[in-house]
Amino acid sequence: MLNILWLGFFLIAAAAALFRWLVLGDADVFARLIASLFDMADLSVKLMLLLFGTLTLWMGFLKIAESAGLVAGLARLLGPLFRRLMPEVPAGHPALGLITLNFAANALGLDNAATPIGLRAMHALQTLNPEPKAASNAQILFLVLNSSSLTLLPVTIFMYRAQQGAADPTLVFLPILLATSASTLVGLLSVAFMQRLRLHDPVVLAWLGSGALLLGGFMALLASMSAAAVAALSSLLGNLVLFGILIVFLAAGAWKRIPVYERFIEGARDGFDVCKGLLPYLVAMLCAVGVLRASGALDVLLDGIRWLVHAGGLDTRFVDALPTALVKPFSGSAARALMIETMQHSGPDSFPALLAATVQGSTETTFYVLAVYFGAVGIQRARHAVGCALLADLAGVLASIGVCYWFFA
Repeated sequence: MLNILWLGFFLIAAAAALFRWLVLGDADVFARLIASLFDMADLSVKLMLLLFGTLTLWMGFLKIAESAGLVAGLARLLGPLFRRLMPEVPAGHPALGLITLNFAANALGLDNAATPIGLRAMHALQTLNPEPKAASNAQILFLVLNSSSLTLLPVTIFMYRAQQGAADPTLVFLPILLATSASTLVGLLSVAFMQRLRLHDPVVLAWLGSGALLLGGFMALLASMSAAAVAALSSLLGNLVLFGILIVFLAAGAWKRIPVYERFIEGARDGFDVCKGLLPYLVAMLCAVGVLRASGALDVLLDGIRWLVHAGGLDTRFVDALPTALVKPFSGSAARALMIETMQHSGPDSFPALLAATVQGSTETTFYVLAVYFGAVGIQRARHAVGCALLADLAGVLASIGVCYWFFA
């Protein structure tokens, strides 16, 4: 799929450029294509330097949290819930701890760090699978929740916005929190419907009810505030939560008498190893998106969608962010490239750029996750995983659009 998508970007760009040259007489289009290639290659290196620092930093702190027992404690806390949502997984099974660690990495927005942990969790769940070629109920639930992108602290989104010169990189904190909550809730409910999970169980109701009350109360508070106050609160909470989590990790490590510096270095090395192989993918996708924009093909697509939206009597400002939403189920690197390109084209604090960042933080690369996670353990029958995951993605996109109009329109 990724090969087809990447090659398609270049072929469409070539066809659009030939049309502009032969039909419209625009001979400069090829100069723009070549300039775009070099510009995007240069941008890839600059982004990579910042990504190295971000992933290394957070993997280091995450290692401290793991060594201090915070991850294991969270696994014990979530154990009663997982025993009801994944009844075939025994209490205390190693898969529960790995699933918790994977969710922790996703919640911090560390997509690339979460993947190797998620693969270990999928292998652990496969040891309990009575039919190795078909996905088990527990594997499907884990994958759908993983692909619903439960991102509570999207540090990589903040990093990309900072690199592009956003006045306040954490401005999208609350929009992403609300949109990713909607995506995860829809994913959970769809899997529960397909698997006949007992969501009316007192423990499940306690967790879901508490989450719904907190989220509902928070949204009611936001509804009573002005747009400027909401933006200020999003900025404050984004920075406060980010720094607060670091202090909690360090305090827990010190309390347990863990050599926090050594653990940080150990985790940072893991982050470096995860990150160092990403540059070729970043260059490939940014260059492909760059030539697509330079050829005019992307603008033609967006103009067509904008015309349809306008004909329906709707506001068209969200259209410029749609490429990120359309590509995200297939490729995270392509969606990331489109988000960055939208920031460059419209400005990092423009409505399309804010919406693209929110979509990027609240949806996941569904087909990539399916291929990698299920392929790693030899699963050939995904059963209802694809439909539930795509439904969660759709919920995330629609929620992102609605929340961004609420916050930024």
